[in-house]
Amino acid sequence: MSAGEVGIPDLLPDDGRVQIGLGVALALLAWAVLPMMYAIGGMVLVLALVTLLSTVEIVQAYEQRALTVLGSYRGLLDPGIHLIPPFVSRTYRFDRRVQTIDVPIQEAITRDNSPVTADAVVYIRVVDAERSFLNVEDYRRATALLAQTSLRAVIGDMELDETLSRRDEINRRIRTNLQGPTDEWGVDVEMVEVKEVLPTQGVLDAMEEQTSAERRRRAMILEAQGERRAAVETAEGERTANVLSAQGEKVASVLEAQGDAISTVLRARAAESMGERAIVDKGMETLAAIGQGESTTFVIPQELTSLLGRYGEQLSGSDVQDSAALDSLEFDDDERELLGLDSVAEMLEPEAQNGAEADPEWESTYEAE
Repeated sequence: MSAGEVGIPDLLPDDGRVQIGLGVALALLAWAVLPMMYAIGGMVLVLALVTLLSTVEIVQAYEQRALTVLGSYRGLLDPGIHLIPPFVSRTYRFDRRVQTIDVPIQEAITRDNSPVTADAVVYIRVVDAERSFLNVEDYRRATALLAQTSLRAVIGDMELDETLSRRDEINRRIRTNLQGPTDEWGVDVEMVEVKEVLPTQGVLDAMEEQTSAERRRRAMILEAQGERRAAVETAEGERTANVLSAQGEKVASVLEAQGDAISTVLRARAAESMGERAIVDKGMETLAAIGQGESTTFVIPQELTSLLGRYGEQLSGSDVQDSAALDSLEFDDDERELLGLDSVAEMLEPEAQNGAEADPEWESTYEAE
């Protein structure tokens, strides 16, 4: 119906038509039942009551109402009691609280051609009731339809893995797509939550096969790494055993050679000591033979004096300084160097260092694996 074809029923609001109809029905009932005088009084009373009910408008604390009079917009009614023109006024209620819109399940195809189904929930609030009244017929239905198309568009612009793992990104993009048009409708989109994104059964089966293959691949890699590490450990143990065996044989041969050298030196010292003692004994026998002669004057060579000094050193309790040259088992620096007594540790130390340096190399190999 065009603007020129608007009639009286269209100018009167639904509530006004109901109130007028109720008033007429009560007046006719009073006219039929009561006498003429009482019928006229009853009609006036009913008309006054209906007029009062049509004039008073009560707006709740959580809402606003748009007022029209004979189809003309007259403004918004805030919470409280308002008086409006009776019979020709109509109000439209707008809830200012957060409202939820359930977006039904939508079928979409991702960017990598995988079919999925998804649904969501949109939370909105009316922030400008005037624009919600004048700019859109039904803001809830308009927001729900726009959310459906935005959900399909966002999913179609993403790959399957992204739709399953990036819910926050989907929520943000849908809310961004809704905010522009809904601002013109006086509606603020508080939040968008995607409830569920499900691939089709065929895609789920393919994903399960892919996951199983990936698990098998990881198991094979771990098994191969374990075998490789066991082989390395075995080789390292054998190498260490061979090194220790070679070191033991080397030390044994060195100690054996040094033992032979020390034994030879000690035997030479013993022989030298026995030779000197024999010379001293022979000299003493010679002195004794000289002393048995008749001469009272003796000429003693210097060598014999030296023999007497050596004899005094061999006497027990002698005040002559003890000589350590014959009886000592210790060796001086020259003899220790000749025999190589200090070279055993020096020969073993490089081998020990080589074995110690090999271990970190294998450990770093394990860490790299």
